[in-house]
Amino acid sequence: MTKAPNVHAAEPIPEAARIALDELMQSGDLFRYTAPEDAPVALLEQEFAALLGCKYALAVSSCSAALFLSLKALNLPRDARVLIPGFTFAAVPSSVIHADCVPVLCEVGENYRIDMADFETRLGDDISAVIISHMRGHTSDMDAILALCEARGIPVIEDAAHSLGTTWNGRNIGTLGQIGCFSFQSYKMINAGEGGILITNNAELVARAVIMSGAYEHNWQKHKAPLGDNSTDLEDAFAKWQNQLPLYNLRMSNLSAVVIRPQLPELARRVRDGLKNHDYVAAQLNASPYFDVPAPLAPEQRAPDSIQFNLVGMTDEQITAFSEATAQAGVKVQIFGRSADNARAFWNWQFIQDLPELPQTRVMLMQACDVRLPVRLTKEELDVVAGILVDAATTTMASAAAA
Repeated sequence: MTKAPNVHAAEPIPEAARIALDELMQSGDLFRYTAPEDAPVALLEQEFAALLGCKYALAVSSCSAALFLSLKALNLPRDARVLIPGFTFAAVPSSVIHADCVPVLCEVGENYRIDMADFETRLGDDISAVIISHMRGHTSDMDAILALCEARGIPVIEDAAHSLGTTWNGRNIGTLGQIGCFSFQSYKMINAGEGGILITNNAELVARAVIMSGAYEHNWQKHKAPLGDNSTDLEDAFAKWQNQLPLYNLRMSNLSAVVIRPQLPELARRVRDGLKNHDYVAAQLNASPYFDVPAPLAPEQRAPDSIQFNLVGMTDEQITAFSEATAQAGVKVQIFGRSADNARAFWNWQFIQDLPELPQTRVMLMQACDVRLPVRLTKEELDVVAGILVDAATTTMASAAAA
């Protein structure tokens, strides 16, 4: 069999970014507020907001920082209860705790999406805000979620770390709730190593977030409303909150911004290639009786750079044998609930007081698998990856039948 591709290598950085980095290093102008205007971070914010179709963007040090600032921007009281899905990354409940709030977990189904009946029930548990994690790019029923939250006056933050380029009913994920948060960590659609950004159409929310991100003194004046917006909403909000908020200093540097900006024009192609790659491998897996790749919901147009699937009809011992066989063949499969101390398994979030049990989510995590599919992979490389997965499952189950 042809050697397996390295699916863990990040997307390469475009030559334009390397040229911009060299120019920036020659200038030494790395701090976002040094330039009087048009610093790389400021330009990134303008370009990203325009790309997603919203008014305001704030670039920060990570998506975790964006989530934290989003909660603080909502001005929630201490110990406010924030509803999150039971399947997400540990940074999400961590951001809730950092914001002096209390994470409340709801069940997630075998298709990796929020269980809407459980979500609705838990909304009645004195919830002040909701974070929806589009985990690994899988979109929950946003129409139902937004309707339920709007009826109760509960703000929604979208954790879109894995969903840049995904749409729901033609609208960009991240623009559906009050605030959307994205990641530029290396294993995301745009690679800056680290970095995050939040977007919103609400001047009050972005003004609070900007100040708390570290826009001390009057550096907030370098954050502008979009071209053509002649209102004073943003300026008025900044003036209102000047000196009223603590500074957490979660700014993005110009170094990260010059790496990110040349990748924005690549996004549409990466989304197209990623979806094609995902669906090509998904078809091969779903042709086997041992795999189930959940289908998207009807309004969802995905932008994947990885694939998730459930193992079907395998015992614990067979799942272990399958995982060992794929790793030996060169494709490491992460099984969320079986990887030691996995940060996506809710029972490892032991920093949460009174951590609940989520039986439905636990069952899903014990059979849910994750494999990266970088958008740069060729059809031949995809065939190798799919072949390794299918062969490992078939061999494992044949060995069990012969025993």
